[in-house]
Amino acid sequence: MTAGANTMINLAMVGLGWWGRKMVDVVQGRSDVVRIARAVDPDAGAARPFAAERGLPLSADLAEVLGDPAVDAVVLATPHALHDEQIRLCAAAGKHVFCEKPLALTKADAERLVGLCRDAGLVLGMGHERRFEPPVAELLAEVDAGRLGRILQIEANFSHDKFLSLDPTNWRLDPAHAPAGGMTATGIHLTDLATRILGPARAVTVDCGQLVSKLPSGDTMSAFVQFRGGGTAYVSASLSYPFISRFAVYGADGWVEIRDKAHVEAPDGWVVTKGLKGRPITVEEVGKAEPVLWNLEAFGRAVARKAPYPITGDQLVANIALLEAIVRSSTSRHTEPVA
Repeated sequence: MTAGANTMINLAMVGLGWWGRKMVDVVQGRSDVVRIARAVDPDAGAARPFAAERGLPLSADLAEVLGDPAVDAVVLATPHALHDEQIRLCAAAGKHVFCEKPLALTKADAERLVGLCRDAGLVLGMGHERRFEPPVAELLAEVDAGRLGRILQIEANFSHDKFLSLDPTNWRLDPAHAPAGGMTATGIHLTDLATRILGPARAVTVDCGQLVSKLPSGDTMSAFVQFRGGGTAYVSASLSYPFISRFAVYGADGWVEIRDKAHVEAPDGWVVTKGLKGRPITVEEVGKAEPVLWNLEAFGRAVARKAPYPITGDQLVANIALLEAIVRSSTSRHTEPVA
């Protein structure tokens, strides 16, 4: 790592599409932990105006960035099917990696990539910014402290209709990159939280179909998940109706429901409702925050060896194992075991 104790971590942004640009703008001039030092996009012509406006050196070749000693880490905002090769190249070059979700599409690939980074002494970050939303972070702390008692059920829905206007050739609509409806776009965040709370899944039953659109992978996905240690989760991810994000956890001693007021692209706060045993139900408004930035800063602190990254390799693998089973069940229409 080139950064000293009081120097920001230099990141290279790979992929200047919708989400890559969001991450650039949320970091630049707003962080004292990380900064975007340069960018990569295979369509350099389309990306050049954005990069020029932000003062970012731009390359069409990932290898050029991997050979730059000033780059401490690489952020991958690229199509899912490219993650495997790109992470392997980054690890071979000794670069820490922050990867947009999902890490992989199979458990075997996730285990290999996690092991590769671990064995090389590299930090592997993941774009699960939901964990860094203030009410979600508080919920996880309450669960860990046992304040809700044994967790019995989780109900979650993260849906939007942003993709209905995409060009049909967009990779986000390609089943090879994004199977099982909205699972890799939004549902993967919910299963990350569910496996964080209830541990590895045991089995899953999925219904996924084209109800109101021609989206190739389906526009409405629902999954019923059973966990090895007990407890269940119902996860819904639709690409066919207006934005909603709701995450609710039910324990023997109380429950918490978190609703986002806006998509994380432009956060506008949260509404948190709690029902604790023996107490009145409460409703609280939580103000705006920027969890995408906070996730990248947590990654930067881990790269600088100032704090461990809070999403562990085992948690990453558990989530992808569940994703793989969800994809199988979405086509088989049967309950599928989770490896």
